[in-house]
Amino acid sequence: MTLSSSTPVVAYRDGNVLRWAAACTASVGGDVVFFLTLSWAVTRVAGPAQVGAVLAVGAIPRAVLMLAGGVIADRYGPRRVVLGSDLARCLVVFGAAALMQFAGAGLPMLFAIALVFGVIDALFMPAVGALAGRLTDPGQLGRVQGLRMLAVRLSNAVGPMIAAVVLTTAGVAAGFGLAGLLFSLSVGLLLVVRLNRVQPSALSTGSPLGDLQDGLRHLRRNRQLARLVLVVGLGELCFSGPVGVGLVLLTAERHWSAAVLGWTLSAFSIGGAVAGILLTALTRIPRAGVALAGWLLATAALVGALGQVTTVGLLITGSAALGTLSGVASALGNALLQRKTEPRYLGRVGSVTSLCTLGLSPLLYPIAGVVAAAWGTGVFFAGCALVCLLAAATAATRNIRGSEL
Repeated sequence: MTLSSSTPVVAYRDGNVLRWAAACTASVGGDVVFFLTLSWAVTRVAGPAQVGAVLAVGAIPRAVLMLAGGVIADRYGPRRVVLGSDLARCLVVFGAAALMQFAGAGLPMLFAIALVFGVIDALFMPAVGALAGRLTDPGQLGRVQGLRMLAVRLSNAVGPMIAAVVLTTAGVAAGFGLAGLLFSLSVGLLLVVRLNRVQPSALSTGSPLGDLQDGLRHLRRNRQLARLVLVVGLGELCFSGPVGVGLVLLTAERHWSAAVLGWTLSAFSIGGAVAGILLTALTRIPRAGVALAGWLLATAALVGALGQVTTVGLLITGSAALGTLSGVASALGNALLQRKTEPRYLGRVGSVTSLCTLGLSPLLYPIAGVVAAAWGTGVFFAGCALVCLLAAATAATRNIRGSEL
């Protein structure tokens, strides 16, 4: 598909972008089903205590190899790397399904599956982020990120329910099989996705280490870009902490049921889907930097207030609002980041951003437990709100606030 630079196709009417969005939905859905199935399998084989260890074995190579994944995405092109890594994930998960069905895999095999999947994810994640910035005209990046947000949050809302039905009715092998089918669907859709030819790929012929150093120098030279990486990283931390562990601690502290937690997390995903729809419908954001700072400021206020709620209704409503506010802020930040990044650096810049969030987010979990035990969960939420205020202040600096989408 050839895209015209003079009359760009609106993202939500562009078949190329819509095929990518469908592939993204299938891929994220496969991720959700895979991790739930893996956790379920570990509890059946070795008990709940081993779940964290298995997930950590997958998370460590994902974080350690993330920068290398960005280099590979820029050297060989994001579409090629996304296709290869998505296909590899598909084969790994189908292999896991076969092992569970015919060999009854034990804990060492589940550790191995998590490790291999984590290594592949380190290649996949920077490449899929770079691919989003190469699909259409730069003026459509806000809509593209809106569609991506919609895909992610819908998958996070629906995926656990589908996985739960499959696991309870057909077992672990079927759960892995379902994840493999979703990854297969993603691969099939990606095969017919084409990059925007207005932004030709500039593949490197230097050494991988030299490419990495060049990418880091590019960030150091471009203060606006470096600050946007900081904004996106801090913005992700300010809501990943409350959603990842804070809401669990808050419901336990208030003596609410697991069902309340489930509804709260679902409301967050639905709110994020609403954010995706809003951004997809917008025609233009003339002062996107100012808008980003404003949405982050509102997110900070809501995060701080959420830690003080005392009724279930306010918790669920606040979680839905947090999903919308943080979803818009996240999509705007990523769209600006890709707008300001030269196409040949998209993978490396994206890998640094992902490393900031993936590398720092797990540190919040033990901190949350210590803070909640000593001073209450509300104090942890207040700390996350301060992180978000720092992100908003950075977004309001002179060289970001005038940015447009």
